[in-house]
Amino acid sequence: MDKMEFSTEEKQLKIIKEINEICLNHNFQLWLRGGWAIDFLLGKITRSHSDVDLVTWIEYREQLEQAMVNAGYKKIPVSAFQTDFLKNTIDVSFVFIRLSEEGDITANGFPDWIWRKDALPTNKYNLQGISITVLNPQQLLDEKIVYEKGTGRKLRAKDIESMKIIQGIIETIR
Repeated sequence: MDKMEFSTEEKQLKIIKEINEICLNHNFQLWLRGGWAIDFLLGKITRSHSDVDLVTWIEYREQLEQAMVNAGYKKIPVSAFQTDFLKNTIDVSFVFIRLSEEGDITANGFPDWIWRKDALPTNKYNLQGISITVLNPQQLLDEKIVYEKGTGRKLRAKDIESMKIIQGIIETIR
């Protein structure tokens, strides 16, 4: 009997569910970012995604990396700011954040990138049976703006479209 083929979206959702469960089991706080965050905010899949983007606290890094490796993920160290993983052809990216001495949320290794005070909401969003926290939509929008300014690289068409969708989400929340 042939093995059932899963779409990339199905594989990515399975990965999101698995990582969410790993973090819940270890009491690690976790937030979705990027395209999947938008889809969870909307409660529907809006487009295909190239990867899964997540955020967690730097103090979880060592234990999280070990738990991911134990769950069959290949660890790909990137920087003080990020660790990537690969499992079943799905790329996963973790950005690590910290609280500064002043109480600001910053991306580890980028102390000049101060996040919004409300960047990390605790309410969960649901999509296809998965319930997970997502970055504040305004933080998602700020991230796109900081990316262009910080890297000097122009935003891609999908980034511009994501910004329009996020702005729409923000308008409906107000």
